[in-house]
Amino acid sequence: MAERTTAVQRAPSSGALRVVEPQTLLERMSRIHDDIARRAFELFERDGAFGRDLENWFDAEEQLVHPVHVNISETDSALRLQAEVPGFEPSELEISLEPSRLIISGKKESTQEQPEKGKVVYKELCSCELLRVIDLPVEVDPDKTKATLKNGVLELEIPKAAGAQSKRIEVRAA
Repeated sequence: MAERTTAVQRAPSSGALRVVEPQTLLERMSRIHDDIARRAFELFERDGAFGRDLENWFDAEEQLVHPVHVNISETDSALRLQAEVPGFEPSELEISLEPSRLIISGKKESTQEQPEKGKVVYKELCSCELLRVIDLPVEVDPDKTKATLKNGVLELEIPKAAGAQSKRIEVRAA
């Protein structure tokens, strides 16, 4: 079994990206799961419609967790990952990297400003929390990874572990 390590080497322009142990993020994932379940039940109670469990779950998830769009490219020696995390600062993000899994988590505090005159007629809210778990296509070397955050895009340069190769799997019609 591969040795489990967690690390990210900070590149000079990375700011204060935080690297945390997987257990810390797993605890956050559990809390987020509970929050989504609670919100999905509130949606069910409001509508009272049976058989819409999955729809309520997805609605609750969309309300509570900001989606993280990810692009991963591969060279012979490394994976390059770009994740969209608009509005998040380096100090609000946490990264956990294992040989075959990456977890990106973030939470920011938002302030609600009230208008000086008039009443709010319409207001859109954006989630202040994000979470993305990515199973990597090859084993990587967490200790040599570099991370940068620029213009709302988190970039990770993740070297492959020695001897790691991508596996291509053919899909055949049944």
